Amino acid sequence: MWFKQLSFFRLDENFAIDSDKLTDALVARPFQRCSGLEWFSEGWVAPAGHLDSPLFSQRGYAMLSLRREDKVLPSGVIRDHLDSKVSQIEAEELRKVGRKEKLALKEQITDDLLPRAFTRSSRTTAYLDRQRGWLMVDSGTASKAENLVSQLREALPPFPAALPRTALSPHAAMTDWLASGEAPAGFELDAECELKDGSENGAVVRCTRIDLTAEEIRQHIATGKQVTRVGLIWRERIRFVLTDQLQLKRLQFLDVLQEEASQAGDDMASLFEATFLLMAEELGELVEELVAALGGLEDSQQAAPVATPVAAMPAAAAAGDSDVPWD
Repeated sequence: MWFKQLSFFRLDENFAIDSDKLTDALVARPFQRCSGLEWFSEGWVAPAGHLDSPLFSQRGYAMLSLRREDKVLPSGVIRDHLDSKVSQIEAEELRKVGRKEKLALKEQITDDLLPRAFTRSSRTTAYLDRQRGWLMVDSGTASKAENLVSQLREALPPFPAALPRTALSPHAAMTDWLASGEAPAGFELDAECELKDGSENGAVVRCTRIDLTAEEIRQHIATGKQVTRVGLIWRERIRFVLTDQLQLKRLQFLDVLQEEASQAGDDMASLFEATFLLMAEELGELVEELVAALGGLEDSQQAAPVATPVAAMPAAAAAGDSDVPWD
């Protein structure tokens, strides 16, 4: 349940998301296994095994999951089959196989092998934080996170979500933090970082299990290197590595949060709901404070969706009834 990585996107304040519409849009694009000649397939699935719907909504948050299946057909296997076929033709017909014929044979062999290829399955999970105006994606890989956004746009166009733009660039802010030996309020420096020389083919210095306030770190910065990754701990609750692409890698929810979640109940449904809500609240606050530490969002992204006060919600919604629209 706990996210391992985090990429986050800003939601447009003028785009109202209705849970029923979103559910219908995801149901219309379900995951299906790869057919014979498909290299991959992807579609929406329930975020957890005990759920039936592809959208799990609770208290202004909505979780969804995109599953992908890829055929695994190594190029070496195709090459071996091709070499064997070419050798057979040349031995039987006493002629050389030309380039065009080899390409045609390669396509034919690929088509023959693809239906029998092994498959590899993966999924990318995300949730919408309507109150704060974020789409949170459990991925530290830009292409995977952006693919999930693209799939949401196809399912429910236009679905306006964009990468956040902060007043201070992450690498400049991180460099300042290490130069001063102090993290912003609410955060503390952990024990790893990466520094890069901005010149072409410049040096890269990776430090692990080291005091980031040490003089040697400041010496690297004095020579012109900039920080591209830094380990941080937020309010003694979450440990992570911040990158210059504003991604949070190697998220670790510390013991205090693990204990809070474990007290929610023994059955799978109760644990899942409690963990999800706890994680969503904590990550929401972390991202808000991190963005503030980077000077806030640029003017074009400043306005956030207005949260509906819990007291003003229908009673079922305030109680976390997943059947109540949350827009």
